Amino acid sequence: MKRYIIRITILLTAAATIAGCNGASRKAKAEEALKQAQADSIAAAEKLSLEQKQQQQKEKEVMPTIESLPEEPVFDIVTNMGTIKVKLYRKTPRHRLNFEKLALSGYYDSLLFHRVINGFMIQGGDPNTRDTLRETYGMGGPAYTIPAEIKEGMEAGYRHKKGALAAARKGDAANPMKESSGSQFYIVQDAANCSHLDGEYTVFGETVAGMAVIDKIARVKTDRRDMPLNDVRIITIKPDKSDQNDN
Repeated sequence: MKRYIIRITILLTAAATIAGCNGASRKAKAEEALKQAQADSIAAAEKLSLEQKQQQQKEKEVMPTIESLPEEPVFDIVTNMGTIKVKLYRKTPRHRLNFEKLALSGYYDSLLFHRVINGFMIQGGDPNTRDTLRETYGMGGPAYTIPAEIKEGMEAGYRHKKGALAAARKGDAANPMKESSGSQFYIVQDAANCSHLDGEYTVFGETVAGMAVIDKIARVKTDRRDMPLNDVRIITIKPDKSDQNDN
């Protein structure tokens, strides 16, 4: 009996030692995982900071070109499904300048139209769409917003007509000033179904050619989140040379 008790005691001690080792191992692994997560977060922040600096430098370099553009320049949104020509409005200068800087610096190159609703509108301009993680589509943009120019646009008669170019934004609860996304935009496909957006979003341009391309994009098959099953990609956005002298 005494020998049995000793054996049990030895086994319990060994088990406690193993449990202690396992606990220490789990703790060490948890600490290591935390350190790695912190390192990854720092690396991501440094990468974002570098990308922002590079983008700012590109935007500085294109300012001479922007200064040479007319008050209401026409830009070609070149996609893999055709080209949409849009005129930027002079009465919404903040949005016009932002679009010009992003377009000329190549920010929009290779981005997707990530939200497409037939009978409503097509939306693009999210830098997250360069990646394959579709769950983040619609959440990206530069680290700033654009003050709303809704009042100025409404006074100038800018409405959500077919082909209207407008800035996407976060909802009122998180964005009571209705400030626009730094890069995301949408193009109206159906005016009747977008009329309720008048006075809620900044309209800063209109389509002057390529309405059929808008309809073509709007008709593509999408998933339950309104994302096209096959990529609808912006190849580039550039000034339309053929029309600039007429503005």
